[in-house]
Amino acid sequence: KLPLLLAGKAPQGIDPRGWLVSEKYDGVRAVWDGRVLRFRSGTVIAAPPWFTGRLPAQPLDGELWLGRGRFEALSGIVRRQQPDDAAWQGLRYMVFELPGAEGPFAARAQRLQRLVQQGGWPQLVAVEQSTQDSPAALQCRLDEVLRAGGEGLMLHRADAPYHTGRSAALLKLKPQQDAEAVVLGHLEGRGKHAGRLGALRVRSEDGVEFQLGTGF
Repeated sequence: KLPLLLAGKAPQGIDPRGWLVSEKYDGVRAVWDGRVLRFRSGTVIAAPPWFTGRLPAQPLDGELWLGRGRFEALSGIVRRQQPDDAAWQGLRYMVFELPGAEGPFAARAQRLQRLVQQGGWPQLVAVEQSTQDSPAALQCRLDEVLRAGGEGLMLHRADAPYHTGRSAALLKLKPQQDAEAVVLGHLEGRGKHAGRLGALRVRSEDGVEFQLGTGF
């Protein structure tokens, strides 16, 4: 996997002062190193040459995005070995970070905005960052995003230097929390699900192994 900044979970009632807030997009993480576009795993994304040809030489980190509630369709498009040019026309690269750049996040976000504006390409979008002055204002912003069909919010410390790994400098705020786990294997279904996938055996980040799902 690529060395990226990964988000923790925002505590309830967090005071947003000192943070920059953006929408959490339900997209596919994509990292541009100036030459090649890659998934978080490091695998090269088979993007059309006309798409990568419009990206700057500056490394970028962001999400390929098709729109709210369209993750499955997006995943099908970006994981094809032979890119569908027509389908890629509808994608946007929502960028939120300049990997390896100096200065606090607030300054990096401003540089990113200028970089995208200079490019003048609608499919390359700098994620909008805003300030919220109270927990109530933050909740109103979250409610607004959820009503529009969004997933939640991201909070990034305005004064944080660039670094990688799981960090308290980047938090996600969602109405329902999620977690990552490694798939270890699969179990056959039983009863009416005999002959089909029954459940996945997974291991959470803290080492706990359990079965996920029933009757896939």
